[in-house]
Amino acid sequence: MVSGVTLLVGSSACGSSEEPPEETNGVDELSPDEIEETARTAAAEATSVRLSGTVVADGASYRLDMRLGPDGAVGEVSAEGATFELLRVGDEMYMRADAAFWETEGIPEELESDPTQKLDGKYVLVVTDDPAYAELSGFTEKDALLEAVLTMEGTRTAGEEGEVDGVRTIQLDAAEGAGGTLDVSLDGTPYPLRLRRGGDAGDLKLTDWGEDFTLHPPADDEIVDYGDALLPRE
Repeated sequence: MVSGVTLLVGSSACGSSEEPPEETNGVDELSPDEIEETARTAAAEATSVRLSGTVVADGASYRLDMRLGPDGAVGEVSAEGATFELLRVGDEMYMRADAAFWETEGIPEELESDPTQKLDGKYVLVVTDDPAYAELSGFTEKDALLEAVLTMEGTRTAGEEGEVDGVRTIQLDAAEGAGGTLDVSLDGTPYPLRLRRGGDAGDLKLTDWGEDFTLHPPADDEIVDYGDALLPRE
């Protein structure tokens, strides 16, 4: 194998100041289906990821900024003008919402005596048998959330090479882009780095793959007890 030094010397001897292109991780030499499979495998094997951007599902638009790891997740979700924070540490799920959220969803009757004082800056513990737990936990489970959002429809084709935040990528198009476009890293591990979902169903970035982060439950004085159900039952 010719060393990088020899290549540079040889280029100079030929009168060219351009450096040879850096090698890729080889994903660009795979078939489109293999590119997708390789990216999905890398995502599944990673211990953590930060997922941010927008998702449109069932007629509703969500803005997400979640850090997802093996032991839980932390981040923020916005929908229909209301914003709430989620923190899951193991099986313990906590939620902290702004006033717009509670005005939309309604104040739990246990808190109606003085909701502003009790909810301002406070977390509520979402018990596991609350119907809201299953709905909210979907935003905090790494593999389940990635499976839900990393969807494309149509025949896959390899597209243009590009760049996402300084990292070289190759695009994987579904139905020539109408079914979605996934940017897969050509540097290092072939992680998916960006997904433009088909049908204007959102645009997501995936960063901080495999980076450790620490989760801590809120202090006792930051938690308010709302009773048996987070949201009022109809």
